[in-house]
Amino acid sequence: MSKYYLSYLEELESEAIFVLREVWAQFQNPVILFSGGKDSIVVTHLAKKAFYPAKIPFSLMHVDTGHNFSETIQFRDNLVAELGANLIVGSVQEAINDGRVAEEKGKNATRNELQITTLLDAIEDNKVDCAIGGGRRDEEKARAKERFFSHRDEFGQWDPKNQRPELWNIFNGSHFQGEHFRVFPISNWTEMDVWNYIAKENIKIPSLYFAHEREVVWKNDSWIPNSEFLILDENDKIEVKKIRFRTLGDITITGGIESDADTVDKIALEVAAMRKTERGNRTDDKRSESSMEDRKRQGYF
Repeated sequence: MSKYYLSYLEELESEAIFVLREVWAQFQNPVILFSGGKDSIVVTHLAKKAFYPAKIPFSLMHVDTGHNFSETIQFRDNLVAELGANLIVGSVQEAINDGRVAEEKGKNATRNELQITTLLDAIEDNKVDCAIGGGRRDEEKARAKERFFSHRDEFGQWDPKNQRPELWNIFNGSHFQGEHFRVFPISNWTEMDVWNYIAKENIKIPSLYFAHEREVVWKNDSWIPNSEFLILDENDKIEVKKIRFRTLGDITITGGIESDADTVDKIALEVAAMRKTERGNRTDDKRSESSMEDRKRQGYF
């Protein structure tokens, strides 16, 4: 009798699918936090496989900052239509208009932290008790110490010193009313794993990940895309470079890298040779050493 064998990628896939099914078994109204980036796309693909031939049982929740790449929004809408999924959109601009948050001022102003209030409002308004994210432990040191099932208190806050033990594949989603969980099915994946899986499964991704020519400005040690939202200094010089993006966020904080990688296979080879972290070109992570953890404690993704 032949032995049953799973490849490394198949083991990761199996683990993620198990986590997604646990979410559906333990929670009343879970959603997938969908950013339009590769990680949330992979999580959505895994959810599709986990419940096939049924439709994905989760709604997709997107926090629209108003400063998104247009390509990201177009991809999101196309995918939602293809899946026949329910889309919940939280608007940062509406939160600003309603006085819930205040727009940052200055040349390095972003809407990144403003997403926290909008996200927590959307979770409360829609009575969400579990938000599934695409965070991975290899991305950043704050995410490295977060559990698969990450508890949030009634204020949406995360306490890294008060996390529940996770023994083997036993997950505890018990919570009081008003609290919720963030769950990260691909916690154990690396950036390389994600790209190898995208290649294996032939998953569609936004064109922003592939090398293309774009107007950019060198700011904060990164090539930041020129846009109507970018505040330029008199010394800033707009150039045209062939770049791609390793991670997607707001257009004002997402730095590109010079690249000729225009296929998934070329991207995987490029990632294998990288010596800089995936989020190394995100200016929102450069505000302080503990920038990500500070935001996560307040309720960030």
